[in-house]
Amino acid sequence: MIQDNELTGPAEPTATRRTADDTESSRASRGWWDRNADEYQTEHGGFLGDDRFVWGPEGLDEAEARLLGPARALRGRDVLEIGAGAAQCSRWLAAQGARPVALDLSHRQLQHALRIGSDFPLVEADAGALPFADASFDLACSAYGAVPFVADPVRVMREVHRVLRPGGRWVFSVTHPIRWAFPDEPGPEGLSVAASYFDRTPYVEQDENGRAVYVEHHRTLGDRVRDVVAAGFRLVDLVEPEWPHWNHQEWGGWSPLRGNLIPGTAIFVCER
Repeated sequence: MIQDNELTGPAEPTATRRTADDTESSRASRGWWDRNADEYQTEHGGFLGDDRFVWGPEGLDEAEARLLGPARALRGRDVLEIGAGAAQCSRWLAAQGARPVALDLSHRQLQHALRIGSDFPLVEADAGALPFADASFDLACSAYGAVPFVADPVRVMREVHRVLRPGGRWVFSVTHPIRWAFPDEPGPEGLSVAASYFDRTPYVEQDENGRAVYVEHHRTLGDRVRDVVAAGFRLVDLVEPEWPHWNHQEWGGWSPLRGNLIPGTAIFVCER
């Protein structure tokens, strides 16, 4: 007998809030990005560019923000990009004279990095187990990579702390925690609080068998600060980019409407 799903294809994942450990979260992230890398690069590649360093959907550019330091000071520095995707940020760093290494969990994302072209190492690995010796890098960065998708962010932070040299800087961006209280919608329906900001239950999309295919973990702003400190870092700045007047695009739940009212991105600037 022909089953319904043989005619209609696999059922769409269902969204829920439930626990998801490190193993399940990592497996879901690798699978999701491998499946969706092509669509992601097609949809967002124009905004990200091939060699721009953009911290988030607002469009804050490292060339202007200088959160890693002045561009001239990047020359000759060893930099680790975590959750690099197609390595756009690493490509910008290389153009400044830095020596980047682009790391990502997704094989397909790194294939896009190869397609665009790179003259720096690409490494496929989990951010919670960095395959580098202690004190290998001067700087580390992550633009929406890894941190929002792991069950144990302190583990990632400690790994970054381990591979950084004394005085090294670690800068990462994530969805602003306040966004978790609002629906993930770019229009007016996304402006009313719909959930508790204090509910840390992960957002999970799962298949018909209950297997997670996408996982994102919520931490409050205070949680993020405590994670940074627990890993041995000193928080030197917390940047909440305002939505710029020139940016008219919507990106998922990010939009000019919401961006002019509530923050969408939080960038943590830390030093070892």
